[in-house]
Amino acid sequence: MQNYDVIIVGAGSMGMAAGYYLAKQGVHTLMIDAFDPPHTLGSHHGDTRIIRHAYGEGKQYVPLALRAQQLWSELELASGMPLFAKTGVLNAGPLHCPFLNEIRESAEQYSLPLEVLSANEVMQRWPGINLPADYYGCLEPTSGVLYSENGIRAYRELALAAGATLLTNTPVTQLEPAGNGFIVHTESASYHGDKVLLSAGAWNGSLLDSLGLSIPLTPTRKTVAWFGADESQYSADEFPAFIFRLYDSMFYGFPSFDGSGVKIGRHDGGLAIDPDKLERTFGTYLSDEGDVRSFLEAYMPGAAGPLRQGKVCIYTMTPDEHFVIDRHPEHPQLVFAAGFSGHGFKFASAIGEATSQLLVEGASSLDLSMFSWKRFS
Repeated sequence: MQNYDVIIVGAGSMGMAAGYYLAKQGVHTLMIDAFDPPHTLGSHHGDTRIIRHAYGEGKQYVPLALRAQQLWSELELASGMPLFAKTGVLNAGPLHCPFLNEIRESAEQYSLPLEVLSANEVMQRWPGINLPADYYGCLEPTSGVLYSENGIRAYRELALAAGATLLTNTPVTQLEPAGNGFIVHTESASYHGDKVLLSAGAWNGSLLDSLGLSIPLTPTRKTVAWFGADESQYSADEFPAFIFRLYDSMFYGFPSFDGSGVKIGRHDGGLAIDPDKLERTFGTYLSDEGDVRSFLEAYMPGAAGPLRQGKVCIYTMTPDEHFVIDRHPEHPQLVFAAGFSGHGFKFASAIGEATSQLLVEGASSLDLSMFSWKRFS
């Protein structure tokens, strides 16, 4: 049986990044994935993700976001791939919205650039937006858009060049504690790892359950769609990425890159699913297109053109929508990263680095205490 210093189970967003940072240090690393990343069967496809620094989900995320941005920039230079477009990010919502209040407070605490705009000022700057009078906007001019699949490709190429091994289309069937390490079983072979990183996305829950650790992780079916739009108003050269926190829902989207149309998704809601039985056909439910089209018709009517394409992906939700990054309480040689709840990809670079530090050095340079599994115990 081959032995590795670290085996990564799930080489998607977090796992592929961790594989690079481990291999870069000379750690003998095996990455195993059930598919062939980047792929369309998890949570990282669909071309683009928003990265923002002033964080409405909690100002505790800001140091992680800033480190992630720095690492994405370093990866872009090292790989030569385009990974980031500084479109700015517009957050909009009602006056006194807690999400926007948290953005403003985090920007103030960390001295982040932020423009606070009235509804009229938003509509004057971007005529393609229609806002109610009791809404306002917060623009982060230095934030923008990550090319998510390029990010996975870049980490994959550099991890392999640094000496990591990658097994694709190889589902892990069992994690077996073995002394101070683990035996990782697949259908065709087994491998011994002194340490393991479990970063298998929607499949984390079942693997953790098999090790006696039950964490409330709910895989959820989500969709995104691209619509034909007025390029003079919604082109990425002029229009920001955006998040709209409405009274009863939350939508996010992207400007049109190279005429692709405006991409739009709904953050809240979705159907709880078994990831092995996911209905992956966009349009199966009326809400797949209906929810996002209704939003565009109300708030960005010039972007509510013909449906260009739609895709299905997975959020893996925790009850509080915060992540879970920790050690297994009975098997501390296993670190897991789970429950990224639809807002985790932007942090993949920093979480990859942080988990590599947990595995090699025993602690991360960033404070991960808010992501402990113990809050659910």
